[in-house]
Amino acid sequence: MGKGPATSPLVDSLAVAAAVLASIALIQLVTGSALVTVAYAGGLGVLGLIAFSAARRRPAAALAAEAGVPDWSVTVAAIEQAGVAVAITDRANRLVCANAAFELWFGSSYAPPRLPVDGASADQLARAAHVAWREGESGEVTIADESHAWTAVIQRVGRGDEYLIWRFTPITRTEPLAGIGKYITGTFGKILSAAGIEVALVGPDGAIRACNQGFARRAAGDENASMAGQDFVTLLRSDERDRIYFAREGRKGSPQTLVSVPLADPEVGAKAGDAPSLMMMFDAGIGLGGWGGETRGQGVQLQSLLEQLPLGLAMTDRDGHFLFANPAFRRAAGVEDGKLPPYPSDLVVRQDKTAMSDAVRRFGQGPASSGDIAVRLRSEPDEPVSLGLAGVRGMGEAAVLLSLADTTEETRLKRQVAQQTKMQAIGQLAGGVAHDFNNVLTAIIGYCDLMLLRHTPGDSDYDDIQQIKANSNRAASLTRHLLAFSRQQTLQPEVIQLPDVISEVSQLLKRLLGARITLKTQHARDLGAIRADPRQLEQVIVNLAVNARDAIQARGGEQATGTLSFSTRRVAAHDVRRMGSEIIPSGDYTVLIAEDTGGGIPQPALSKIFEPFFTTKELGKGTGLGLSTVYGIIKQSGGFIFADNAVNPDRSVRGARFTIYLPVYHATEEELKRAETLEEASEWSGGGRILLVEDEDMVRAVAERALTRQGYTVVTASDGDIGVEAVRKNPDFDLVVSDVVMPSLDGPAMAREIRQLVPGMPILFMSGYAEEQLRREIDMDGMHFIAKPFSVAQIAAKVGQVLRLSSASTQRRPASGGSQISPNR
Repeated sequence: MGKGPATSPLVDSLAVAAAVLASIALIQLVTGSALVTVAYAGGLGVLGLIAFSAARRRPAAALAAEAGVPDWSVTVAAIEQAGVAVAITDRANRLVCANAAFELWFGSSYAPPRLPVDGASADQLARAAHVAWREGESGEVTIADESHAWTAVIQRVGRGDEYLIWRFTPITRTEPLAGIGKYITGTFGKILSAAGIEVALVGPDGAIRACNQGFARRAAGDENASMAGQDFVTLLRSDERDRIYFAREGRKGSPQTLVSVPLADPEVGAKAGDAPSLMMMFDAGIGLGGWGGETRGQGVQLQSLLEQLPLGLAMTDRDGHFLFANPAFRRAAGVEDGKLPPYPSDLVVRQDKTAMSDAVRRFGQGPASSGDIAVRLRSEPDEPVSLGLAGVRGMGEAAVLLSLADTTEETRLKRQVAQQTKMQAIGQLAGGVAHDFNNVLTAIIGYCDLMLLRHTPGDSDYDDIQQIKANSNRAASLTRHLLAFSRQQTLQPEVIQLPDVISEVSQLLKRLLGARITLKTQHARDLGAIRADPRQLEQVIVNLAVNARDAIQARGGEQATGTLSFSTRRVAAHDVRRMGSEIIPSGDYTVLIAEDTGGGIPQPALSKIFEPFFTTKELGKGTGLGLSTVYGIIKQSGGFIFADNAVNPDRSVRGARFTIYLPVYHATEEELKRAETLEEASEWSGGGRILLVEDEDMVRAVAERALTRQGYTVVTASDGDIGVEAVRKNPDFDLVVSDVVMPSLDGPAMAREIRQLVPGMPILFMSGYAEEQLRREIDMDGMHFIAKPFSVAQIAAKVGQVLRLSSASTQRRPASGGSQISPNR
């Protein structure tokens, strides 16, 4: 049935009022009592007020829906996902809504991409958000803070694409002790059973997770029985003397010694009661290391078995004297050369000695129990570790079992990761500062060149302008140091021989070293050529020489005598494989060895020698950037550098030794073709139409004036979008000169769009970052590069070179149906 026309609220109200009045009149007519009529009218009034109040209290969601405001409570309920943090932001990066997991992990006061994570993660989130706004969805990125890590995925949503959905999934930490159960049930468990040791892995709830065959045979009568899930305590019983037996064997069985080892991971701060325990049971009387003369053979056998365990175990008597410690315990405790001290308290720092002694005495003299204590080892005083203790009874005398996880390798890896993260963060900062300085220096040097064109030597301003340019070039050299330190410098590699580089700087080195320090050089035959920047290698050699001079003088004063030697040799690929190095890949290398007689590098400083701002020199005599710059240059050149101490025949330290591996250069087919193209390129006759794209006004002005003076027609654009629009309106350009990092649309993205409009358009990028880094990231044919800062003459020469190469390439290219670029349109 169809519905009638809707009535207005006013008509409905009048109808209700008429009905109320009619009912009151009817009551008065029937009863004839004014009192009853008044009471009836009052009751209707109360009911009306209740209905009015109920109508005013409609849900806020309904009112919001009627007003056209989105009901975010429904969205919040929909995005509640277990173990996944979800947040929604608008185009202004304001947090619209988030689920409980997001508020728990990041807090409600943060909105993506500005989250409390490390700097590298924040940059990744910002780039991913930019990609999501542009393409609709970002790829998966990994972010982390000091203690957690997540994978993040961003998606653009909304009818107007006005929101971003952020999803963060935690990266779970793998449990290092999770695989111990398979050892217990496998061959290792059988070996323990054959030695009379029954082992069970028991969870915090007291249930068995795994056990060896001997335990199953004695507890259930069947070595193949599955004991998983059974209560460990119910399988045992004790007598009036607190001796422990297997419940199935009763008094007929032999009393057992129970050793409980909590498997709490000290790296995550777990407590013993929250972690599984390794329960080891063996017949009472079996001794360790000679306990009980009647069971000395079994004690030796048990000791040999415990030495194979990956968990660090040690035993003391009730007075705290060490009786035994397996190799894992010695490594974890930092005991060198196997010399175990008399007491466990000798392993910890002075502040923890009393607490350690009291804990060992308490567990050795009290009832059998277990626990753990946080201590700081003398070998690692800055990192507290969790030491497990368990009172051992029934072995002839009371004893204490100590357990300590061997985290030596894990600690080393953590330090390497921390060092790499620190170097990367400082390198990014230095690279960014150097890039900004390069833009400023480009303008200063460019304007100096333009002013020098209007002044001749002898003018009053000529010398002042030259001084400004010289200081600017000095500042540019400092920025190159920053970029070398961050491994982002612009190298100009050449195919060179290493002895030639050393010969070039030998006179400078003799002046730096002085008359009392002897410089020796020795070169092997048949050295392979290397491809590197000779000026940067000269800087490496000079820095090593200065360090050697300072070390020799620090040892014996300014009048001290010493020797610095540079030697080269060739290392073939089979020699590298024979070395078994996990760092140097197999290949042919030319090796440079710098060795001095300055007394060497202290052992604790060897692992930090290449860190920025770390120095062994006195205060005010070193910045700590020399060797870090050397490290950056060598790594950016594809090489490897190692530091150690050279020793005399009597094993005394003679001095520091730096060994540098540089790969032998083998020209590729592409590089040979490029060299052939440079030789065959015809001379450029001048002229052409150039699109100049640069967001820095001062750099754009200098480049425009420099190219205009060379006879080019220059069209400028302040960002990538304007550059693409200029090509779309008039594609008749011979060359695009562009900055790399620009707002809105960066240089590489702009170049790809221009190539879609004009295939094969040559691109010349200007940047303060490294050319190799940009080529890896951009990977575009016909791409050329000029480093900032540049002079007027340098950019003019580079543009002419690119146009010559483009002209030669176009002349050799066969005719096709597609459009061809003509450099002289």
